[in-house]
Amino acid sequence: MKLNILKRIQETRKVILSEKNFKPAIAVIAGSGLGEISLQFDIRKVIKYSKIPHFPKATAPGHVGELLLCSYRGVDLLIFNGRFHYYEGHSPQDVIYYVRVMKFLGIKTLVLTAAVGALKKKYDVGDIVVLKDHIDFTGNSPLIGSNFEEFGDRFPNMENVYDYALRKKALNMAKKFNIKAKDGIYFGVSGPAYETPASVKAYRMLGGDVEGMSVVYEATAAAHMKFKILGLAYVSNMASGINDKPLSHEEVLAGGKKVSKSLAKIIKHMIPFIVNKGAL
Repeated sequence: MKLNILKRIQETRKVILSEKNFKPAIAVIAGSGLGEISLQFDIRKVIKYSKIPHFPKATAPGHVGELLLCSYRGVDLLIFNGRFHYYEGHSPQDVIYYVRVMKFLGIKTLVLTAAVGALKKKYDVGDIVVLKDHIDFTGNSPLIGSNFEEFGDRFPNMENVYDYALRKKALNMAKKFNIKAKDGIYFGVSGPAYETPASVKAYRMLGGDVEGMSVVYEATAAAHMKFKILGLAYVSNMASGINDKPLSHEEVLAGGKKVSKSLAKIIKHMIPFIVNKGAL
């Protein structure tokens, strides 16, 4: 099993790093409707997920399923336009496969973006939420099963998953560019059904600020491998019961297009800070 996983990763790595003189140290995962983030960078190559060995299929609307090899001011980075979800039928281990591949590509810092529903009225639709922690309410874990030392310790420390220095800088960066941003705790659920009003009330009581159907598995895998992690979400809707507006994924995708430039602006201007702080 171990050799099989490592062999698959090496086969995947070979295809991704076929571009000469490309050495990425930063990766960005673009969430629902956020694919336009990549347009703010110099795109050197685009690889469809379907052309990458052992990648699952991304089926969620708003997740194109392509990997972009990008550069910005001499720094190479990967932008994953589309992610994999537990609710699509993928196992938690399949969901994080591409995160584990990142380690063997030289990635040190991971930027996670996502659409979220606000559990509290202090957030407004369109707000950027810098994640300071998460609550995993999915009922599963991507680390269940045999542990491989190539990825990390059997019992990884989850005390500072979302790097304090990165999130503090991101909030300051948003303020500098007059981008409305707050910090918050992400409440991770399995989906795909939207939450009921009673669930929203319970999530709020348990300490969640925003909720979503992704992030927690990827963050857990990245923390397992000791990546520096920055979580940037945007409020696509108010959760069930907070107002009378029915929820729809079309609303999520439309909101993503509106905030993609703001998120990209924060990410771009975070790169020199990441480099200087040695988070590479």
